[in-house]
Formats: sequence, structure tokens, C-alpha cells
Amino acid sequence: MTRLATICYIDNGKELLLLKRNKKPNDVHEGKYIGVGGKIEAGESPEECAIREIFEETGLTVHQMALKGIITFPEFTPEHDWYTYVFRVTEFSGELIDSPEGTLEWVPYNQVLSKPTWQGDLIFLSWLLENRPFFSAKFIYENGEYIRHQVEFYTTNEQ
Repeated sequence: MTRLATICYIDNGKELLLLKRNKKPNDVHEGKYIGVGGKIEAGESPEECAIREIFEETGLTVHQMALKGIITFPEFTPEHDWYTYVFRVTEFSGELIDSPEGTLEWVPYNQVLSKPTWQGDLIFLSWLLENRPFFSAKFIYENGEYIRHQVEFYTTNEQ
């Protein structure tokens, strides 16, 4: 079965807002620093999902965001392929809330890749930090262990 989701990184110009997953029982992401986001609901666009999830998990209202890539995670959870839209948010307002998902933390760019997370996340986070072009990637995991990835970067030729 296919699942659609978003991963969102809020960027204040010097730090990314990461979520340390430490509040949900039986959480596949337990103890890892990840972006906020979640499952796309019926009838919802990826952008609508990103805006909703960011507000629910952080209390922040999005004013400017960009779709940076799409990641496929085949069979990341049993019998589910995940197709995930990756967003970077650069304009927002509001005050951070106590997230129901975990502890929110502003992490300086130069410390983002040192936080415990999925090995694949370290790879695509480096693409975000380097401001690489739009990407389409596939990350293969087996039993929660990173195996390999493939990626294509795309540039536009605007006239």
C-alpha cells in the first residue's frame, strides 16, 4: 500500500527547527531528530498537509515555503511504501508550542548533521543545507537499517 506524507524543515536563516521524537509510545522515530510533518489526509494537497502539520506540531503559521524534493521509501514500514514531499519553510510567524510529537529544538546549520537521526535523513539534509536543486530520491532500508539510495537533481531553464 502507498502512503503519502510531508517532511518540513523550518529555517530561520541560521538554524533549522528539528523535532526530537521522545513522546509517543512505540515510535519508529524514537530518539531521532527529524523534520515535522505527517500523513496527507484525503482531499489534501501536499502543501495543505505541510501547513496543517506544521501548525499542529509547532504552533507556527507558514507564510513562505518551497517544495525541495520528493523521496520514496519502499517498504519503510511493513507493507507500506512512503512517498514523501520535502518542504523548506523560510517565512513563518507565531510562538512554538509544546509539541505532542516530541521536543522542538532550533539547531544551528553546522550542528544539524551531528544530531541522531536516520542515515538517509543525513544525506538529504545535506542537500537542503547545500541548497541543491530539486531532487527525486529513493532510500532503501531493511529492518530499519539504511542500505542505499539513488537520486536525480533537476534544474529549470526559465525563460
